[in-house]
Amino acid sequence: MNARLAIKKLAQSVALAAVFPSALLCGFGRIERLYTLFAHIHAMVPGFIGDFCRSAFYKLTLPGSSIDTTISFGTFFSRRTASVGPYVSIGAFCVIGCAQIGARTQIASHVEIPNGRHEHPRDKMGRLLGSVDSEVVIGADCWIGASAIVMANVGHGTTIGAGSVVVKEIPAGVVAVGNPARVIRPIQTEMKE
Repeated sequence: MNARLAIKKLAQSVALAAVFPSALLCGFGRIERLYTLFAHIHAMVPGFIGDFCRSAFYKLTLPGSSIDTTISFGTFFSRRTASVGPYVSIGAFCVIGCAQIGARTQIASHVEIPNGRHEHPRDKMGRLLGSVDSEVVIGADCWIGASAIVMANVGHGTTIGAGSVVVKEIPAGVVAVGNPARVIRPIQTEMKE
């Protein structure tokens, strides 16, 4: 193990120890109100210390989440049902709901991934009866551009342009842009010989 990896593993261990009390107090994410409180608190820890603390907190509270992630300042997961694959990088001030994020995906700043397409059923008087949420799945090796809103699944290896609004499923290996997001071309891959 090289020195850089050893330092990273040490920092991750220290972060796990530092956030363990908050993870314990929220029942490792099962007590929703306390989970939300601590998610907001950890979102505001600055710098690389905050990056390590957020990754550690979500490792302890989200099912199937990797500690080998970068979750930047101001970003938080509003639902504890989310999961984050290894080597995911998430920019600043993102809000992520019920989502699965594949390995090595990169998400720019100010991205919102709410709980899928929201349905808001109403009674005969027009009053809201609540909402029906669904999970958003973002494949591995994706790029989600700044200020995008993703409310539908995104296939493996896809790029979503900055400011795009994804309301329908986007297939794997394409570039999609706009509001609503539309596929404009396939991803060009470079083959090395």
